[in-house]
Amino acid sequence: MNFFDKLNTKISQNQSLLFVGLDPNPEMLPERYQSLDIIAGLENWLKFIIAETADFVCAYKPTFGFYEALGVPGLELLIKTLASIPTHIPIILDAKHSDLNTSSIFANTVFTKWQVDAITLTPYTGQDHVAPFLVYPDKAVFILCCTSNPGAAILQKYPNQKSPLYLQVVQESKNWGTPEQLGLEVGTTNAEILKSIRSIAPERIIMARSIWAEDGNLKQILAAGLNANGDGLLIPVPQDMLGSENLSEEVQSLRTEINQFRSEFIHDASTCDVWLPDISVQDKHPHQDLILQLFDIGCIMFGEFIQASGATFPYYIDLRKIISNPQVFNQVISAYEEILKNLTFDRIAGIPYGSLPTATGLSLRLHCPMIFPRKEVKAHGTRRVIEGNFHPGETVVVVDDILISGKSVMEGAEKLKSAGLKINDIVVFIDHEQGVKDRLTENGYCGHSVLSISEIVNTLYEVGRINDEQLLAFRESEY
Repeated sequence: MNFFDKLNTKISQNQSLLFVGLDPNPEMLPERYQSLDIIAGLENWLKFIIAETADFVCAYKPTFGFYEALGVPGLELLIKTLASIPTHIPIILDAKHSDLNTSSIFANTVFTKWQVDAITLTPYTGQDHVAPFLVYPDKAVFILCCTSNPGAAILQKYPNQKSPLYLQVVQESKNWGTPEQLGLEVGTTNAEILKSIRSIAPERIIMARSIWAEDGNLKQILAAGLNANGDGLLIPVPQDMLGSENLSEEVQSLRTEINQFRSEFIHDASTCDVWLPDISVQDKHPHQDLILQLFDIGCIMFGEFIQASGATFPYYIDLRKIISNPQVFNQVISAYEEILKNLTFDRIAGIPYGSLPTATGLSLRLHCPMIFPRKEVKAHGTRRVIEGNFHPGETVVVVDDILISGKSVMEGAEKLKSAGLKINDIVVFIDHEQGVKDRLTENGYCGHSVLSISEIVNTLYEVGRINDEQLLAFRESEY
């Protein structure tokens, strides 16, 4: 079971959005445990917290820094604490990991050896840092986008109130992974900040932090952070509450208060938007509705656009937006699946970084493990070229989003082949045509595409989404 399903199952079973921080902070250790050795006292306290709350929360969140600060005994305590958590309850390791150089080995340790379900990461090294964690499709990451400490405001609110850095982090990180695999961590007592984040990330899980200020208003936080279904927001159990001998009763009371508000909120909330076709065409393209949706949400635009190669195209395609639209993303995955089900392969490889969310979705849909070739070879550690587990001799199908020149996808395929993997097929969503598939064939690959750019443009013209001038500009660009 992947993290998203595991979390939602526990939310439903325990009727709770609450999570508990399992932090061995000696300064917070209740007096009744202080007669013991410090490590033993902390261990007994953490076990008490787990036993008292397991039936009333949806997740546990150990903060890695507290265990790390205690040295080797602290890391041993972390392993014991993880083992004490019931296996059906998700574990989010609060690591705030930020080091690109150790991302691959740390992802392997926390997800494979420690068997945690999700981890918190900082965003400053970008998708290069996050990608090694996303190669585990049944796990998840939470991107830190906002903190509550006053000293951070000068950075997080730069350059201005209308377009602060923390909102730019939210907007960009949405392109790194699917809603099932990438959530947001938000530390704030300001409901307006939470509301602004929810408005541009309605589909994401938000893990709230630092909400329990003396003048904080829980109802305002809930109203700002809940999605239209009355969930999507994880609420921390107050740290001060964890020292109580009546912890179970206090957590149940807080859960009841939250659920009462959720019931009122769901009753008042409107339903989510659903795209419906607004035209009727005979002999329509089998993917007509999908093409129209891609156009309507801004994935396909017409005008004069300079490409990375320096060439000017009369159109621009940005497929990163699909992962924030579940209706479209599901159709895209299904379209890929129709091609992949007729191919033979052992693993799926996404080309970084644009197609990694798609490869993840296909990995989950087809129950097939995923890997990806790095854009750059690491200059440290194992200097591995491929992220993820594989065995030389296996056959890998390569998945990419757009086929323009074929250069990047073939470079990725060659990296996979250099590791002893076999590559026969390359599957993309959109083919820009102009002989690119022929170039793949010349290099020993069979190219497949869901759509060609001609199919897209002709369909949009037939239904009136683009005009004669735009169609003419496209056709002239093809020569």
